[in-house]
Amino acid sequence: MMKASPSPAPTRARAAGGLAWWSRHGALAAFAVLLILNIAITPHFLSVQTLNINLTQVCTIIIVAVGMNLVIATGGIDLSVGSLMAISGVIAPMIFMGAWAGAGHIGIAVALAVVAAVAVAGLLGVFNGWLVARFGIQPIVATLILFIAGRGIAQVLVDGNLQTFTVPEFAWIGQGALFGIPTQVFVMAAMVFAAVWTMRRTRFGRYVLAVGGNERAAVMAGLPVRRIKIAVYAVSGLCAGVAGLVVIAINSASDSNQIGLGNELDAIAAVAVGGSALTGGQARLLGTVLGALTIQLIRYTLLANGVPDAAALVVKAAVIALAVWLQQAQRRT
Repeated sequence: MMKASPSPAPTRARAAGGLAWWSRHGALAAFAVLLILNIAITPHFLSVQTLNINLTQVCTIIIVAVGMNLVIATGGIDLSVGSLMAISGVIAPMIFMGAWAGAGHIGIAVALAVVAAVAVAGLLGVFNGWLVARFGIQPIVATLILFIAGRGIAQVLVDGNLQTFTVPEFAWIGQGALFGIPTQVFVMAAMVFAAVWTMRRTRFGRYVLAVGGNERAAVMAGLPVRRIKIAVYAVSGLCAGVAGLVVIAINSASDSNQIGLGNELDAIAAVAVGGSALTGGQARLLGTVLGALTIQLIRYTLLANGVPDAAALVVKAAVIALAVWLQQAQRRT
């Protein structure tokens, strides 16, 4: 008597469950493995200096990735964030090194510089959202405009010159510490907390996911889809503005040619590795934080053990490709 062949349904279900687990928890598993590996083979890995180095390098990426995650949750993308960082990073020194600072009002000048720089970046984010929502331009094309023109604007504002400054009241953002923890970590944590709370506790958060999950259904349900899209690009611009300030505060210098260069790709990578679907409908913000930390730790592990930076970039690209493959495989099952 012939034995009945096992039904393929349970096998498919197990495969789908496995892919879902790796898509959601793969970054955590990789991060844990990297921690154990570094503790075993990397000298001085558990030192405060090593911790501060990694936090300094990853905080700005996480800040940008928070805004990027909201944009991606609506089914969009924002390539302009690196250029918006550059604009914010050149506007601030122009203000706090200006006439008010010379007149002895440095505290007011710094406060005005921070508000103005972040506001400009946010308004440029509104411009991105307006192109996407009002004219239906593909997000990758709409944000490519400021990706190109934004850095040019930053360079024109300062004639491409390096701005150096010694302003402790401002540098504290990137160089100060509270209880031994870098100030920028608190800035990053505050922005992550605000974004997580908004997405989990507010109507706006639910609307963002609804738009990314099924835009047509969101329109038919009467949701303000255009305003939601403009809002998430504005948030992305604000996050980029804050990140630009942190970068120049760390370096006590503003270089319009280098601020934010490539950060848009790092932010997208953090979102992908963190488990948020690049097709929209998800905003795993804590996963995005973990994705950024994992990518940073991969790079640090390789560099600390003598692997050239070029090879580290290849490994990072492979990790991103694996994260995207897992998402696509999960959708097909």
